[in-house]
Amino acid sequence: MSAAPVRPTPAFMLRHPARWIALGFGSGLSPKAPGTVGTLWAWLVFWLIAPWMGDLAWALLIGIGTLVGWWACTVTARHLNTPDPSAVVWDEVLAFWLILWLIAPSTWLGQAVAFGLFRFFDAAKPGPVGWADRLFKSERGAAIGWRQGLGILIDDFVAAGCTLAVIALVCALLG
Repeated sequence: MSAAPVRPTPAFMLRHPARWIALGFGSGLSPKAPGTVGTLWAWLVFWLIAPWMGDLAWALLIGIGTLVGWWACTVTARHLNTPDPSAVVWDEVLAFWLILWLIAPSTWLGQAVAFGLFRFFDAAKPGPVGWADRLFKSERGAAIGWRQGLGILIDDFVAAGCTLAVIALVCALLG
């Protein structure tokens, strides 16, 4: 029999470095819509660090962030006894940074549209996003392993890809 799910708190987050990362440095602790709050946190951080970031820096941040995030999301999911906890928002952070990097330079309105599209694809999980989400689900009560940790990240990257595809399609149609 598996242990009961753990409710994340600030004290829980402070006790392990993986939790800091996976919980989006506290943004995932939001009692309502943690994925949206984590994405807003990612947007704010993007604005703060973008002046010092070039393409190589963004590629390294997202690449290394994905590897470290795989570890952090897996460890935190295990500590929460939940395969894909809503409080784990590092997946939203990385995916939205990827979107913002690839649509740059863009206006505030363009970024807001990207935010709305990404949140839709991440929350509603239509088509390929739902497929990617189901691909890594484990049996109820099964041990949480590296596969589930990777799955936490993958569906958000697919949601980012769908967001970018819609933006590219609209831009092509508007010419």
